Amino acid sequence: QVQLVESGGGLVQAGGSLRLSCKASGRAFSMYGMGWFRQAPEKEREFVAHISWSGDSTHYADSVKGRFTISRDNAKNTVYLQMNSLKPEDTARYYCAADSRPYDSTWSLASVGYRYLEIRGQGTLVTVSS
Repeated sequence: QVQLVESGGGLVQAGGSLRLSCKASGRAFSMYGMGWFRQAPEKEREFVAHISWSGDSTHYADSVKGRFTISRDNAKNTVYLQMNSLKPEDTARYYCAADSRPYDSTWSLASVGYRYLEIRGQGTLVTVSS
């Protein structure tokens, strides 16, 4: 069983930056791809970014492409989300998620619906003021 703890959220003005962290424990972190999701008030949870287990490939939602960067530090069992040029519409609670299968290098947007373990963390709140 993997435990994920998100941190780094806060209040920032539009155009500003934040870096979110997700610390993993409970299984071999380096074997699994990781993702970030977000959920705004009264909206469905949506995919934000994914990084492969090797760190060689990354994928982003169109709404954040060019502004957000996902990365990982396997020595620290941590995945990051660097968020630049933040917009009010980025306001949401952000969650990280872990792949259910090890060494899975496949990717498609459709796989977002089934590749991750259930999200159980508290998330971290990002609020962007205009």
